[in-house]
Amino acid sequence: MEKLTKQEEAAMQAIWKVGKGFVKDFLEAHAEPIPPYTTLASTIKNLEKKGYLASTKMGNVYEYTPQIAEGDYTRKFMSGFVKDYFEDSYKELVTFFAKEKKISPDELKEIIRMIEKK
Repeated sequence: MEKLTKQEEAAMQAIWKVGKGFVKDFLEAHAEPIPPYTTLASTIKNLEKKGYLASTKMGNVYEYTPQIAEGDYTRKFMSGFVKDYFEDSYKELVTFFAKEKKISPDELKEIIRMIEKK
């Protein structure tokens, strides 16, 4: 699975929000700043080429369907992120946030409780 650009990720967020739909539907669901229609249409075509979307021609427009679930993309992205930046160690990731004071002791305790409960 090819890594997405920020523009492609923003488009996919709108697409996942809508599900199956047309460019205009995704434009309405897109977060700020909303790109021009033609820019979003080009981005969607690129996402289709990368295998993230499938299309069905309906008259003179295309309906697009996501080919990967948001959760699957998130898991794949996070796995790659942890591998590339934290030596494939989630412990290193948590340690980084603890050292940077981006996570509180109470949040760490909550994470431990979640892990123990599974």
